[in-house]
Parts: sequence; structure tokens; C-alpha cells
Amino acid sequence: MQGIWKISDAASLAFHTMAHLASQKESRPVSAKEIATRYRVSEAHLSKVIQRLAHSGLVKTVRGPGGGVILSKSPDKITLLQVYEALEGPLPESNCMLGVPKCGRKSCILGDLLGSLNKQVREHLQGTKLSEFVYKTNISKRGGHYEG
Repeated sequence: MQGIWKISDAASLAFHTMAHLASQKESRPVSAKEIATRYRVSEAHLSKVIQRLAHSGLVKTVRGPGGGVILSKSPDKITLLQVYEALEGPLPESNCMLGVPKCGRKSCILGDLLGSLNKQVREHLQGTKLSEFVYKTNISKRGGHYEG
């Protein structure tokens, strides 16, 4: 993702993986291979992302034939902030481009722009449930009809 807010490939893949799992009609384990094929990514990279999601308690893995990964709770109980922080750790709240004030200025050259942007990003991720994202995705895929 380009722009002011940088997001890692792993976090982006986590968002897409979680939406993919949430959009399954049946509550069945989905293989890493299926997800990797769908998004044209390395299965090894995806497996590392899934491990971090599992470690955070957002997904469960099922071994054996027919195994794969499944959401550990309902999509309406998972926020995008939880998904982000499972991969990236706590979302930084810094109001400084350097991470901590080092320039010696009394106020930032950008004013409160960074603080405002950080607050908006946090509020959006915290206020958006995975189920809402799936709803938006389903509308765009089904010509305006939600089939939840």
C-alpha cells in the first residue's frame, strides 16, 4: 500500500485471508493452498501469516485430510484492528515522523496532521468488524445483493 500509512504485505495478506475465511458459505476449514492460489501468493508466506493469526487466537488450524484454517469466532466479533495487531503488534500512536520527538521543536512542523491521521486509522480499524468488510465485499461481488 502506498501513501502516508504503510502496511506490510503480511498484514495485507492477513486482512484478505480473514475476509476469505469469513465469506465461506459453510463453516469449513480452508487450506492454505486454496487461499494462496486465490490471492496468488507464496503458500510458505501465507503459512507464516496463518501461524500469527492462530497465535493471536483469531483462527484455528485443523490438521489432516480436509484440514486447513477456520475462524475461531464469529466475524462480527473480530475487528480489523485485531487482525492488524496480530501481525504488526500494537498500532503506533506516535505524533512524530521520527517516532519520538528529536528535532527540539515545541510543535511539529506538520501541526497535528500525524496525530489526526493516526487517530482516524485506529478508529476505523477498531470500529470495523470483519463481518462489515465481508458484507461490503459480498455486495460488490453479487451486484448489490447481500446473501450473508
